Amino acid sequence: MMRNSSWLLLSVAFAVHAEPPPQLEITFSLTRNGSAMAEVSERLEYAKGNYKLTETWKGRGMYALLGSARRVSQGTIADGTLRPREFFDERSGRDTARAWFDWKAQTLTMQYQGNKASEPLPPNAQDRLSFLFALSLLPGKADSVSYSIADGKGLSRHEYKVVGRERLKTPVGEFDTVKVARKGEGRESTELWLAAERGYVPVRLVVVEKDGTRYEQNPTRLSP
Repeated sequence: MMRNSSWLLLSVAFAVHAEPPPQLEITFSLTRNGSAMAEVSERLEYAKGNYKLTETWKGRGMYALLGSARRVSQGTIADGTLRPREFFDERSGRDTARAWFDWKAQTLTMQYQGNKASEPLPPNAQDRLSFLFALSLLPGKADSVSYSIADGKGLSRHEYKVVGRERLKTPVGEFDTVKVARKGEGRESTELWLAAERGYVPVRLVVVEKDGTRYEQNPTRLSP
């Protein structure tokens, strides 16, 4: 699996100033340097200001030996702000990583391999699923945004910028998109295309790692 788990995409998003749909599911194909690697399913459930994001990952071909993965983020959406409450990441053959966000006490608690510790909650904190969901709120509000992202093991800082608009053809249709990008060290980069007419649902993701390894994620099913 990629070191940078942002390729496990769950930005099932909603338009600015609008509520997300009660339910939405997207299935993506994931390739590594052009070869099929996995099928990734992303599901949003939303009701009365509360969201649940569920991502499942299943390897294809030789990557089937990696087993499966499941990640879940739950929290609230209010006044255009997404606040995760809890997150977990479980994978075949690994301990489950967990994170809890206490916005009232302003503390972040993470647990992995039996170690559990709390620290002050950083500004604009998100988890590995919620930050991509929150990112869909960027178009129309700002040109860039920074997140402190918790994955249960530690924190990382990400900054994304809107870099333009593009008409994009995908296996599930053609979309007017907003392109958002993050530049890492060396050749490392992440690019996302968000479909404007579908509430900024992500319709393409490209991640290039430091060594040049290229991962692409494209939708194969979108419902509803």
